[in-house]
Amino acid sequence: MTKRKSLAAVAMATVLMGIATQPAAAANRDSKIAKVISRGLDWVANTQSRQGHWTANEGRYPAAMTALAGTALLAEGSTTTQGKYSEQIRKAVEYLVHRSRPNGLIGDPKGDDRYTYGHGYSMLFLSQVLGEEEDQERREELIDVLTRAVQFTGEAQTDAGGWGYVSAKDGHGFDEGSTTITQVQGLRGCRNAGIPVPKEIIDNAVKYIRDCTLPDGGVQYSSKGGGGRPAISAAAIACLFNAGDYDSEYVPKLLDYCQRNLDNIQNESFGHWHYAHYYFGQVCYREGGKKWEEYRDKVYAKLAAEASPNGSWAQGYIGPIYTTAVNLTILQLENGTLPIYQR
Repeated sequence: MTKRKSLAAVAMATVLMGIATQPAAAANRDSKIAKVISRGLDWVANTQSRQGHWTANEGRYPAAMTALAGTALLAEGSTTTQGKYSEQIRKAVEYLVHRSRPNGLIGDPKGDDRYTYGHGYSMLFLSQVLGEEEDQERREELIDVLTRAVQFTGEAQTDAGGWGYVSAKDGHGFDEGSTTITQVQGLRGCRNAGIPVPKEIIDNAVKYIRDCTLPDGGVQYSSKGGGGRPAISAAAIACLFNAGDYDSEYVPKLLDYCQRNLDNIQNESFGHWHYAHYYFGQVCYREGGKKWEEYRDKVYAKLAAEASPNGSWAQGYIGPIYTTAVNLTILQLENGTLPIYQR
């Protein structure tokens, strides 16, 4: 064999080896992620209270934590009647349904100074359950709860088109970006499930986001100001996508801002990193292709490395159920089980 042929043979062998090892590497990565997800879901299921709910540290925010944890279990593919986590999902649904108040608010405003988070996340969770609910009586109950929840959300909207930590009346018209995104995604989940949602509520919310977008693409904390916030900007893109806005001038500005600033968010105690990637992961997944693959490889490796041996993720001020539920939702986007996250 000549030297030229020998080098060519080596080169070809290297190429073939690369082709052979790439699927193996991907399989190993996917297997590792699958184990992380399984441990995390089991931890969530095992920490549910007998009443069917989860809470943040010190027993706070039960509606929000229950809805987020329930959504993570739904993303696995279980429903209220089928699957490994059907019992936990059913108990979570019952807990939130029983916390629906006559005015439509899901949750308890007493002692909860940020009850709109729980309301918005609950609308999203229950709207995802509705499509798979087989029991006619429970379906009718869910439809009633969600119909009144939409009415409450409309009445809680501020004149600027956003929402605050509490309703406009209770909060004297204060609005804030992250709770606004939570309401819009909950409303879109309801509309997708067939619950009537007045078009002007979402239209006013989209206008609110656009009005809060600064020239550099950052979305400010409130319509009153507060500077651009990377986490709110990431959530705003998901919000616009949910509202059907993929092509306006705002989307590329927001995407560019997030690409430049998200890496600067640290895993500090208030959970801004997790909130940002809870939404930005949805954005990248919707975008698909290389954008999603690059994001998935980077963020999934980070989340796998940070998972605790018991399956949870540690976090400060809010607590581990928040961080774990958010991370598990990100890690399960490719399951495509929830309508709100489907491409």
